[in-house]
Amino acid sequence: MSAPVIGITCYVEPASWAVWRDVPAVLLPLAYVQQVRAAGGLPLVLPPAPPDPTPSEVAALLDRLDGLIIAGGADVEPARYGGVLHPYAQPARPDRDGTELALARLAHERDLPVLGVCRGMQVMAVAAGGRLEAHLPDRLGVDTHSPGPGVYGTHGVRVAPDSLLGTVLGEHVNVSSYHHQGVLEHPGLVATAWADDGVLEAFEDPTARFRLGVQWHPEVGADPRLFKALVAASAIHPA
Repeated sequence: MSAPVIGITCYVEPASWAVWRDVPAVLLPLAYVQQVRAAGGLPLVLPPAPPDPTPSEVAALLDRLDGLIIAGGADVEPARYGGVLHPYAQPARPDRDGTELALARLAHERDLPVLGVCRGMQVMAVAAGGRLEAHLPDRLGVDTHSPGPGVYGTHGVRVAPDSLLGTVLGEHVNVSSYHHQGVLEHPGLVATAWADDGVLEAFEDPTARFRLGVQWHPEVGADPRLFKALVAASAIHPA
């Protein structure tokens, strides 16, 4: 059997290499690609489409995939979920928002295996009709989940033992996180993991083959289990 094709969403950003400076480029941290390949999948980087792709464009893309990773990145635009712009909100990325929300919704309809990472979990929540918390330090009083620019926070996560996530990771795991927002509402998705401060760290859809969002960055570090679980689920095609 051929290796399952795992699409990974990404940015368009100005980048510099050799003699070229600030050229718009499709960008994704290499760690995602390495994790998928090490897990036995074929990684395929998915650049964002125009801000609101047509259903046929999204369908044609998913037709080519066996699984999907909605990768980390900037904040989802508050207007997408009826939120208010916070002073610490990052600049909107309408191309990623439109593309990834459409991918998340259609992947759900098709029961395509999906792993949402950090922003990806938040995209999944918004796609399901949920809402986000604009700035966790306003409530927590500390920056545990994002200590500084380019610095991952590290903390423990408690996992529901009777969940898909629990079968993959066990009841406790230490994670690397980099986010200042969190998920408040997630219709149709069951909460399955929490940080010690109560921040929701994961949810899943128990009716799906594999529909899981984690608020941390599993691509950082050496634990391959979530990627192996995604690839394994993506290799199974229902009759």
